[in-house]
Amino acid sequence: MFALSKSVAVAMCIITLPVQAHEFWIEPEAYTVDPGNPVTAMFRNGENFAGSALSFIPNRSERFDIVSGDTVTEVPARVGDNPAVNVADLPEGLLTILHETTDSTLTYREKEGRSGWERFVGFAEHKDLGDVAAAHVDRDLPQDMPTESYRRFAKALIAVGDGAGSDARRGLRTEFVALANPYVDDVSGGLPVQLFLDDAPKPDAQIEMFDKAPDGTVTVTLHRTDGEGRATLQVTPGHAYLIDSVTLLPLEPQAEGDPIWQTLWAALTLAIPQE
Repeated sequence: MFALSKSVAVAMCIITLPVQAHEFWIEPEAYTVDPGNPVTAMFRNGENFAGSALSFIPNRSERFDIVSGDTVTEVPARVGDNPAVNVADLPEGLLTILHETTDSTLTYREKEGRSGWERFVGFAEHKDLGDVAAAHVDRDLPQDMPTESYRRFAKALIAVGDGAGSDARRGLRTEFVALANPYVDDVSGGLPVQLFLDDAPKPDAQIEMFDKAPDGTVTVTLHRTDGEGRATLQVTPGHAYLIDSVTLLPLEPQAEGDPIWQTLWAALTLAIPQE
């Protein structure tokens, strides 16, 4: 049985959550594209499935590929491209865009009356990353302005023409796999997904799903993977989805100010065609 729990509207999230994390995702201009038409997509960074479009910067990109069938091709992007993806003449079928960033760092500083430590713990609670406060103490780490290293692993599914095909593992350190094709298969009973980390399913992990309606309204629901890293997510025709999960790992600092934690962000974007 796939695990699913804790649904809450985005307005409720804004009121109750102690910190809003900034997601990173690939947002296609269109999730279904006619054969021969170009596929365009932007990098976005923001909150609640709304954010700024980012240009392609080579030294911030570890991997940037398009997968069509069994063919993997590096996206022919140039520095400053925005949208980052603009590729024409792709074959029909299910298209996957992959982007792995390089590492970036974030230092949690005092803001709006909350210490950096309080903000970091609030973020960990929001993303359900375990008892970070206790783990921090066990490692004898200072609480003053903790520094985190983070890396993003984003994936988008697009239907070119008939959209036929299947999603699969694509070699990202952490990634979602859609176990049904959202453009072809019957997902009226939910879209099954599986979350992976380091070549293994990730069990009992929180999934945050952002559901964008045609009028732009966004609803956020929280779900959990089962023992095999699976969950079934209820979806609606005509809506677009950002599915997100975060992993927290310890880092050993080599010098003062070095990151002491690392976060790995898995993101998957897709849409359900209008009936």
